[in-house]
Amino acid sequence: MEADSTSGKKRGVLFDVDGTLIDSSYFHAMAWWQAFRREGLDIEMSAIHRRVGMGGDRLIQSLVPDCPRGMLEDLKSAHSAVFSTFWPTLRTFDSVRDLLAACSDAGLAVGLASSAQERDLEVSRHLLDAGSSIDAWTSSNDAKESKPAPDILEACLDKLGLSPKDVVFVGDAVWDVKAGAAIGVPVIALTCGGISEAELREAGAVEVYDNPRHLLEHLESSAIGTLMAGSLDD
Repeated sequence: MEADSTSGKKRGVLFDVDGTLIDSSYFHAMAWWQAFRREGLDIEMSAIHRRVGMGGDRLIQSLVPDCPRGMLEDLKSAHSAVFSTFWPTLRTFDSVRDLLAACSDAGLAVGLASSAQERDLEVSRHLLDAGSSIDAWTSSNDAKESKPAPDILEACLDKLGLSPKDVVFVGDAVWDVKAGAAIGVPVIALTCGGISEAELREAGAVEVYDNPRHLLEHLESSAIGTLMAGSLDD
């Protein structure tokens, strides 16, 4: 038995936030780099960037195998502290609000499937300034496992009252694509987070666009456009 949508909408779009709607991927990489340096760890920036989008535990353990629990917690705290200094610098990508509004106006539920810390997500939501275009959102508090596990997507679906077959997920990282694939959600990928089209397609992205504006320009012919057409027929 399918859940009734809490928004009254039968189809929807889930959006990752960091690197997809907010131009923050490289700031996260810089914050992790500084956190590692504080612990005397010299980790290449490129290696960090490729893992942005994972949860903090996964990112650290993939770069520092057998990291002691105490150091792991110190690294996460340092990353959070450094990243907060970048808040005034963060900006949305071009046409983000128009993209979210177009999806909402077409009758689709819009969810922010973010695994960011609650305080970082609040900053992002303020920047997005999307008002009623957003029906639900998640933070790291809503998922036990981080991407590429699909927990955060499942949490957002639960909040929207939708099933995987009724949504598309928009993200910027290989981890987003893998998370969607784990529960059968097609993923539209954007390269504005710094990951190449080839890598995103190899991971299984159904479509790849440069950024939110590029997706908006092709919205009707995209996988989201197919959902929009179905929503109008309901």
